[in-house]
Amino acid sequence: MMRKVKISLGVLMIGFISGCSDGTVDGRWYTQAQVERGSPVFDNNCASCHGSNAQGAFNWRKRLADGSFPPPPLNGTGHAWHHPFDMLMGTIAQGGAPMGGQMPAFGGILSKDDQKAAIAFFQSKWDKRIYDAWFERSGM
Repeated sequence: MMRKVKISLGVLMIGFISGCSDGTVDGRWYTQAQVERGSPVFDNNCASCHGSNAQGAFNWRKRLADGSFPPPPLNGTGHAWHHPFDMLMGTIAQGGAPMGGQMPAFGGILSKDDQKAAIAFFQSKWDKRIYDAWFERSGM
């Protein structure tokens, strides 16, 4: 009987320490496994433009000669948090051309799961205030 109590308490403590029993990170939509999967996806496909820490280009708010903008930060300091999840997925899949940008389309390169993982990775860099504002705006 005592052994069952210890095991149950251990399971309870693991759930408490991880912050969530459903596997999500801090109650967010994604799991730690998605963040870990997203790290190399982001590094291999996004970091060359958006920066290794998703910090974006230096003067991302200043138009380039062609009228487009440099890659914005995705770490919560730019405007990505204004966009709902479906729009983030669409931008990854279709690229930036539909919005007048230069970002290439990754829909034929990255699976849907890899696209979601890339979003999970950069959203993991968002502080709670930014994530909560995004969550409220996006209606998730």
